[in-house]
Amino acid sequence: MDLHAIRQDYSKQELSEAQCLADPIEQFELWLNEAMAAQVNEPTAMNVATVGADNRPTNRVVLLKEVNPQGFVFFTNYASRKGQALAQHPFAALTFFWPELERQVRIEGQVFRLPEHESDAYFASRPYTRVGAWASEQSQPIANKAVLVARAAMFGARHPLKVPRPPHWGGYVVRPDRVEFWQGRPSRLHDRVCYVLADGAWQKMRLAP
Repeated sequence: MDLHAIRQDYSKQELSEAQCLADPIEQFELWLNEAMAAQVNEPTAMNVATVGADNRPTNRVVLLKEVNPQGFVFFTNYASRKGQALAQHPFAALTFFWPELERQVRIEGQVFRLPEHESDAYFASRPYTRVGAWASEQSQPIANKAVLVARAAMFGARHPLKVPRPPHWGGYVVRPDRVEFWQGRPSRLHDRVCYVLADGAWQKMRLAP
């Protein structure tokens, strides 16, 4: 397979430090809104990288559920592989890629569990498929799909109307200390603007591509 044949030269937009807002979370919200307006496929999909107890990195794609002044929020099973990794090393790196806009955002920061009442509120807003949070022992081996289906039926019967949040399921917020905005440019001379949190204030700089 000739992978060189599928290379693209990016040229849609450019990015400068002056264009970027002072707060990277506000800048992210601006770009996210533009991605949604452009009907980017899965604009809230993000790669979440963690480090486990064995000090080896691992990653997976998760959906961003909220961005606020505190950071970036997602939900998962605390006993999953990512949950266990965050218990050992409470730091994560997030990556968003919006190819339609030739943009990428990279975020690094410390991870904190959301308060239980916030996880309860989000869980209650989910459709009835939230029974899956009870049925799936996420990341654990199972004999076959029938085991999962049977567990879903069991918990569905146990909670026919209102499904409470499982104690092993909830939210995390990534509080960033480094955020980079990447805009594709011709000849691989991409624009990169990076924010670094130092002494409680954001510092902004341009990086070489």
